[in-house]
Amino acid sequence: MKNSWRFAILLILLLAGGIVVNGWHYLGEKRVARKELKDFPKQVDSWQQSGTDARFDDATMAVLGASDYTMRDYRAPNGQLANFYVGYYVTQADGATYHSPLNCMPGAGWVMSQPGLVTIRPKGRPAFEANRYIVENSGTKQLLVYWYQGRGRTVASEYWGKIYTVLDSVRMRRSDGAMVRVTIPVGDSEADAINSAAELAASVSTVLPEFIPD
Repeated sequence: MKNSWRFAILLILLLAGGIVVNGWHYLGEKRVARKELKDFPKQVDSWQQSGTDARFDDATMAVLGASDYTMRDYRAPNGQLANFYVGYYVTQADGATYHSPLNCMPGAGWVMSQPGLVTIRPKGRPAFEANRYIVENSGTKQLLVYWYQGRGRTVASEYWGKIYTVLDSVRMRRSDGAMVRVTIPVGDSEADAINSAAELAASVSTVLPEFIPD
C-alpha cells in the first residue's frame, strides 16, 4: 500500500509538472549564463588532466542527447588515474535527460555490485552524498561514483532528481541539470579507490557551479 501511494504521488507530480514544463516551454524557459565544459580547468587542486578530452561520435550523441559535455582523465601526484564525465542538459522539457549508469552500464556489459553512498566534502560548499558502485567488465574493475546536479541542488537519488526538476520547473522556470561521474581503477585496496574518487569529486565540485549553474 505504501509503495502504491508513493507511485501515485510521483505520477501526479510528473503529470502536473509535465503540463507546467510544457507551458514554460511555450513561453520559453529561463536561461542562465554558464561556461562551456570544454573550458573546465585542466588542473583541479592536485589533479592534473592527462591526455586530451574524449569526444563521442554522432551515434552516441544521438542517444546521449546532452547539450554540453566533457569526458577526460585526471592524474593525481601519486600516479592515480581517474576518469571524469559531466553531461549537461540546458532543458529537460523536450524529453532529453541524463542517463542513469544503472541503465546504460549493464547494457554495455558492465556488472555493477556493492551499491552504497559516499560523502563528498568540497571546500567552501555543503557536503553531499553520491552513489557508489563497483563495476566490472572483462577483467577490468573500477569504482564508480556519480550524482545529479543543477539549479543549486546536488543529489544522489535519480528519483528525487526528477521530482526536483518538476518542482524547479514551476518555481524557477528552469529544468537544466547534469549527471556527474567519476571512475577510478580498483587496485589492491577498494578503500584507497573510494578515498581518491571522493577527493577528486570534492575538487571538481568547487568548480562545477560555473558550468552547471546554481
